Amino acid sequence: KMAQDELPAFLASLPAGGAVGPLAGRYFAMDRDNRWERTKAAYDAIAHGEGITAPDAQTALAMSYDNGETDEFVTPKVIAGYDGMREGDAVVMVNFRADRVRQTLSCWLYPEETGFAPQPVALAGAIAMTSYSARLDRKMTVLFGPQQISGTLGAAVAEAGRRQLRLAETEKYPHVTFFLNGGDEAVAEGEDRVLVPSPKVATYDLQPEMSAAGVLQAALDSIEAVRHDLLVINFANPDMVGHTGDLDAAVRAVETVDGCVGRLAEAVLAKGGKMLVTADHGNCEVMWDDAAGSPHTAHTTNLVPVILVGADRGTQLADGRLADLAPSLLAMMGITPPSGMTGRPLQSVAGS
Repeated sequence: KMAQDELPAFLASLPAGGAVGPLAGRYFAMDRDNRWERTKAAYDAIAHGEGITAPDAQTALAMSYDNGETDEFVTPKVIAGYDGMREGDAVVMVNFRADRVRQTLSCWLYPEETGFAPQPVALAGAIAMTSYSARLDRKMTVLFGPQQISGTLGAAVAEAGRRQLRLAETEKYPHVTFFLNGGDEAVAEGEDRVLVPSPKVATYDLQPEMSAAGVLQAALDSIEAVRHDLLVINFANPDMVGHTGDLDAAVRAVETVDGCVGRLAEAVLAKGGKMLVTADHGNCEVMWDDAAGSPHTAHTTNLVPVILVGADRGTQLADGRLADLAPSLLAMMGITPPSGMTGRPLQSVAGS
């Protein structure tokens, strides 16, 4: 419920004549799982002023809180006096996360490709803070183009002639593909991808196991067949269930992933391989906000563990940073890291 603290300052900062029209949580406005009913609710509020009404933004937020909704899940509200967009209006998208805006922007720019039939708005133009996809860029003015990143983990593995697998369920698929490849949508030589559909439930506390079993099975199939030299696997459960604020569900999510990681470790060791287990941020290790007196549903900046399975005798792991993970994996594979990598391998052998 951070919005209740930040909204007053935001409203006070608006220029004369500026106002909030619709108000919605990212569960609706930033869905990335083709749950078009959510996107439709947000689009209808923004584009046409249709939906639940409230006299002002702070009341709209309070209505959601009273209904048990935290910031992410705020049902789209239309503020009194806002009746939607008009012909000749423009869209300005300021979000920096590409995966979270593609569906919503498609309602204006590619309505025929959405999962419903958006009532169109004749736009004067569309502006993007940064590049969201090559497809969207064709119909938007991009203010800050993408930084060209070379020498990524995937590129180094491909250049070495090795095969790699990127594996996740829908909610985290962009993270193991587009984001890990430095914002490049191209598939490298020898790079396979497996997308396991996320379950179609309203919120993931209703199914904390999510699609972990499917992700696990795809990984086990690859390991058993020795099909790939590198597997990049994401289990979405601790993060996505953590966002719901449901402690019991978060416990089940962690138990699910714990079991999956255990089976992966057994399979990797049976083939004489190595496995690095880590995360890029925390979430479900903090499920209650004492200061706010409410569930904690956001990411944390706590340090995350790094576990090396199958390490050679005498191997030690140093503390490090995310930039050290790619060099660590490349070192395990006997591949020299690209010159642009500033990280260092975390593992060393005592006495060497």
